[in-house]
Amino acid sequence: MAFRYRDLAMPESHPRRDDAGQPVIFTAPSTPTPLSCWDDPTTIARVVPDGPLPERLNGLALPPGSPQGSDDANWRLTLPPLAIVPGKAPAAGAVVMEPDGRVWVIHPSNAFGGYRATFPKGKQEPGLSLEQTAIKETFEEAGLVIALTRWLIDVPRSSSVCRYFLARRLGGSPADMGWESQAVSLVPIARLDEVLHHPNDQPLREALRHV
Repeated sequence: MAFRYRDLAMPESHPRRDDAGQPVIFTAPSTPTPLSCWDDPTTIARVVPDGPLPERLNGLALPPGSPQGSDDANWRLTLPPLAIVPGKAPAAGAVVMEPDGRVWVIHPSNAFGGYRATFPKGKQEPGLSLEQTAIKETFEEAGLVIALTRWLIDVPRSSSVCRYFLARRLGGSPADMGWESQAVSLVPIARLDEVLHHPNDQPLREALRHV
């Protein structure tokens, strides 16, 4: 397999600035895994911003992508109503599954919110559906272009009630993650307990055991 190499050094700051145009300095930079990990479905693989990746994963290329056009069929999903909790905003996220049985996990920059790792998500913005929110947040935080496949679970979190969808990758590159993430990992479902430690993610781990 041919590989695309970028700078192998661990970055001490994010190559992309935050929404205010300020640099994001990593207090504890993440460590990328060897490229061989991406080919082993039993192994956790991790990439840092602009880090090296194989050219293809599970038969699908890993080039930079655009979220446009990735949500054409997602509004046809059958969804239960979202139960709004007073004081909590509606939000949405995605669990993106690969054909090899692994799922994509983001590592928020400097463990923002107490999360060393979690799934991409964000609060619903005016004018966006929950489906569009999940697609947008996954692209911004994980660099992935996705199609939603079905509803997974609704989870009350610290300041939101988050609707999670299962999704599949259409394109994009995790190395192009936005400033909110300092690494993106591909994790076997059976090993999620090794990387997801926040109690808010416990319902997701349980739901994925039945997928």
